Amino acid sequence: MTEVLSITQDFVKKHVTPRDQNSKKGDNGIILVIGGSSLYHGAPLLASLSALRAGADLVYTAVPKIIVSAIRSYSPNVIALPMMDSSLTVGSANRLIKGLPKTPNTATVGMGMAISKPEALNSLVKKLRENGTKLVLDASALIPQVLSEITETETIITPHPGEFKRIFNEDVGSSEKDIISIVSKTAIKHKITIIMKGWLNVIADGSGKVAVIRRPTPAMNVGGTGDVLAGLVASLYSRTNSSFEASALAVYFNGMAATLAAGKVGLHMMATDLIESIPDAMKPFDMIT
Repeated sequence: MTEVLSITQDFVKKHVTPRDQNSKKGDNGIILVIGGSSLYHGAPLLASLSALRAGADLVYTAVPKIIVSAIRSYSPNVIALPMMDSSLTVGSANRLIKGLPKTPNTATVGMGMAISKPEALNSLVKKLRENGTKLVLDASALIPQVLSEITETETIITPHPGEFKRIFNEDVGSSEKDIISIVSKTAIKHKITIIMKGWLNVIADGSGKVAVIRRPTPAMNVGGTGDVLAGLVASLYSRTNSSFEASALAVYFNGMAATLAAGKVGLHMMATDLIESIPDAMKPFDMIT
């Protein structure tokens, strides 16, 4: 039987990265968010705002040029990088990497993204990894072809059951025992970290570590909460080398923020409510050295 870790307040206090009093801009995380399409302009925006609220110093949001104005007009906190093609191509991936203002610590890829061909995603992933950027893959980036680029890396993926089926061609099951077993075995097989989202959030890495965090409220079914989680994961992963710890902390804080938001709005939550509650969820664990 797989040993399941408990993600308690003590675990969180032990693994949250303190902030150096003398740190400068960039020391606490530089994040690249890549996603969006003509239909889904909000997904990368939600991930970006979440990453900022989780404590990242800089977040660059790379989206198709056709939605840049919509992204920029929402918030002055967003640094939007226009990608010329409406969907991800090898050319747009190459131009993005060459034009980055700074090298990101972490990139989160796939939220609302249209991909022209799998080769485009693989090219993007390969170039980011060659630059030393850690990866979080979500949504559209969860296709079977990408496994060749991320196997035996410290990449984090964040599927729901349908996306798990798509990327691994395997059902995750419905019972708690089955979900834990299948997610753990898959993470070990591919040597990656998996955050399996749902009523039961299962975090498993390539070494065999497993943690379970139950979803605190069904209000989280609303669209966009997965994008918020992707931003949280990327932000926390930028400040640690442990994909498992970053994933566990992100799921914990996402759940705490949802609990706080539900306390205010009940079952009428939007993803932006979740983002607004992130500071209240994380602030009790802030540390300065």
